[in-house]
Amino acid sequence: MQRQVSRSQPQPTASKHLPCTVTDRLPRTAMVGGVEEGVVGPVPFKDLAVVQDEDDGQDMFSPREDDEYAGIISALPSATYQFRGLRQYQGVWMLHRTVSGVISVQRRFTPRPGGGDVLLATQPKCGTTWVKALSFATMARAAYPPSGDHPLLRLNPHECVPSMEGLFGAGQEAQLEVLPSPRLMHTHMHHALLPPSLAHNPDCKIVYVCREPKDMMVSLWHFTKGVMTTGGRTYPFSDALEWTCEGKSPYGPFWDHLLGYWRASKASPDRVLFLKYEEMLADQVGTARELARFLGVPFTAAEEAAGLPLDIAKLCSIDTMRGLEANKTGKSGQFVKFPNESFFRKGVVGDWVNHMTPEMARNVDAVVEEKLRGSGLTFTS
Repeated sequence: MQRQVSRSQPQPTASKHLPCTVTDRLPRTAMVGGVEEGVVGPVPFKDLAVVQDEDDGQDMFSPREDDEYAGIISALPSATYQFRGLRQYQGVWMLHRTVSGVISVQRRFTPRPGGGDVLLATQPKCGTTWVKALSFATMARAAYPPSGDHPLLRLNPHECVPSMEGLFGAGQEAQLEVLPSPRLMHTHMHHALLPPSLAHNPDCKIVYVCREPKDMMVSLWHFTKGVMTTGGRTYPFSDALEWTCEGKSPYGPFWDHLLGYWRASKASPDRVLFLKYEEMLADQVGTARELARFLGVPFTAAEEAAGLPLDIAKLCSIDTMRGLEANKTGKSGQFVKFPNESFFRKGVVGDWVNHMTPEMARNVDAVVEEKLRGSGLTFTS
């Protein structure tokens, strides 16, 4: 039987924070505004970077007024997704402003010399918030012990780990240079869209998390209908299901997203770790250990004896995260801000049964089987 985090054990609670400066919250060796030799990352992105607190009044479906790629994007194929427009760029459907961020990443991303970049990759609503928390807590445990005054007790995980295309789409990519190595970043980009300096860099580690497609579709529908519809309009789940199965959803087709990272993990298992949300949930402590080993910071015997992997798993569990004040209020995001509470719904396996008819489920399973056939990648409903 796989080991699970006990829900009966005490959960971490947020401490009261006295007013402090940014430097008070960082390791003593960290330097604000640049990278000091010898400083080890990651550190909370919000504590170091100077990012605008408010969005620019536009939305992700519209181009920025100063978007240098507006001409390119306007000529791309378009489609409708929940009353809004998608653009197809290099075979991938994306929201308008996301395309700008992706193009900018492709053209302007510069890897950290000598290595030091860790990229978390997911499709939307496939464990993004959770893997950000787990990876940050695991990698930064020396500076921020999980039982102490941890940044995740006062910051949303999205404030600790930045979105690459979000930063680049907002014209704030210089903020990445503030981060000490190893830099911890996130993307929703397909593997095929990544610049070679990330996709094929022997010094870059990529952690990919996928989710059973039916649960992913349900979670995406709940999230988007709550934060992305306008004018009080709603749309039925059946429509979202149809669009997603046609590949016309944000960062779709979902099967190409899966296969890109799956094949990369098989070709370069030392550089690309492929994780399934369901397996992570079944063994949260084991997942922390696996992440630590893959990222080159395995738990020591002393850390194991002290119960550090369990402490990290508990700190990053959805029950703990959902209960923190930092995740009940406020908003997070680089160029479009979402309510922090919107990132935490159920986080369970099999919720699709509450939304899909048997016929809907069979149709989705048929699409998944057809698209993944011969790859060796399978899912259990």
